[in-house]
Amino acid sequence: MGILIFWDNDVERGIRESAEKMISVILDMPVNSQENPVMLRGYDRTRNQNDASRILGDMQDFYTRRMGCGNSILIVTGKDLYIQGRDFVFGLARPGVNVSIVSNARLRNSWYGRQDNADDMTDRLVKEGTHELCHCMGLDHCEDPECIMYCPQTLDELDRKKKTLCEKCSQELNIYRFSDLAD
Repeated sequence: MGILIFWDNDVERGIRESAEKMISVILDMPVNSQENPVMLRGYDRTRNQNDASRILGDMQDFYTRRMGCGNSILIVTGKDLYIQGRDFVFGLARPGVNVSIVSNARLRNSWYGRQDNADDMTDRLVKEGTHELCHCMGLDHCEDPECIMYCPQTLDELDRKKKTLCEKCSQELNIYRFSDLAD
């Protein structure tokens, strides 16, 4: 079992390697990556955003059904994402099929009129990417605002999170790992 990250071509190359390494360390799992060979569909002209649910549906169909990929998949894109009923999402996961997506659009300081910083971007991408991957591994949202599994509504809440799981979520992840080894 491992993690496969597909990088969309609109994500800066400079943050990829360090983000992959951090996610691998946090989850204690191997991470492989490659360019995303599939065009992400789901653009909504009226919103100027992409429908994260539609993208995940396409990715689920392509990677898990057609190609039989058994890894937890994370797609990283620069496209701004939304789901029905929400103005935006940082990311989204479909736990039943091990597919998740994260957008770095609203993780950028410049989205909020601030000076961009690669370290800030990497930190946020690692937290949000790990969060969505953990959903694929069966974890739910956590009430601890410092835990990776806390569901931030703002960039400031995301920044307050640590790049670790709380004790409870860490134990749940270990149960997931243990059950996977028994299969």
